[in-house]
Amino acid sequence: MKKTLLAIASAIAISGCATRQANNTATNEPAKSKSIVVYYSQTGTTSQLANLISSRLSIDIDSIVCNEPYNGDFGQTIERCKNDMQNGTVPAVKPLSHNLAEYDTIYLGYPVWFGTFAPPVSSFVKNNDLKGKVLIPFCTFGSGGLNTSTDNLKALLPDTKIAAGYGVRSARIAKAKNELETFLVVNGIVKGEKVTLPEFSAQEPINDEYKKIFDAACGNYQMPLGTPITVGKRDIKNGTEYKFTVENKDQDGKVSQSIIYVTAENGVEPEFTQVVR
Repeated sequence: MKKTLLAIASAIAISGCATRQANNTATNEPAKSKSIVVYYSQTGTTSQLANLISSRLSIDIDSIVCNEPYNGDFGQTIERCKNDMQNGTVPAVKPLSHNLAEYDTIYLGYPVWFGTFAPPVSSFVKNNDLKGKVLIPFCTFGSGGLNTSTDNLKALLPDTKIAAGYGVRSARIAKAKNELETFLVVNGIVKGEKVTLPEFSAQEPINDEYKKIFDAACGNYQMPLGTPITVGKRDIKNGTEYKFTVENKDQDGKVSQSIIYVTAENGVEPEFTQVVR
């Protein structure tokens, strides 16, 4: 009898030890990464891109909504944005429906206004603890602004990892699905065949042929984009991509330069994809 009781006691002790070890193992397992798309959209274009990302990655999505929306036409919206920026006014926004503490990675989307993210995104950044998270910007724009808005996010969020982002001209939103897939593959977010593009050729002076390509891509834009002075190019799938160095003059006659990327696919009119200032 005594031997039987000792055997039972030993079995219970071993079982308890095994249970504690199992519990410790479970506790020490790293938590799985969880992602969410958070975006502000004024006209619905950024919303399209946000929903593409959410659908492709099967992740949650939430929107930034102003307490006092930017109502009115384009001119009124830009005027209010300009005044907000000059006065340092940050528009109040409603709380998100998701708890960001549950997420490690945030895909942050916005339209570019005056070279950076729209003011409601400033409210989001200031009102939420993003320390230690990974933030992946994505944006829509008239001509460009991914680089400048990303730099501004890095300055505001030194304790947040700001990863490479994706941007697309609003006029080219129909091209976003394929471009987004390439972006996700290249950055290792989804699996797929990575295509390494060649480097651009050395910049060379503009000739009549290059000027014609530039004008076809940029001539109808509502604001002057400058005068192309040199160009480099590289082969891409179904066509050629051009990297134009462009000279601009402001109202005071001050000269500056920018880069304009133009894609010319076979059988399709050339179009510029972004301006980098």
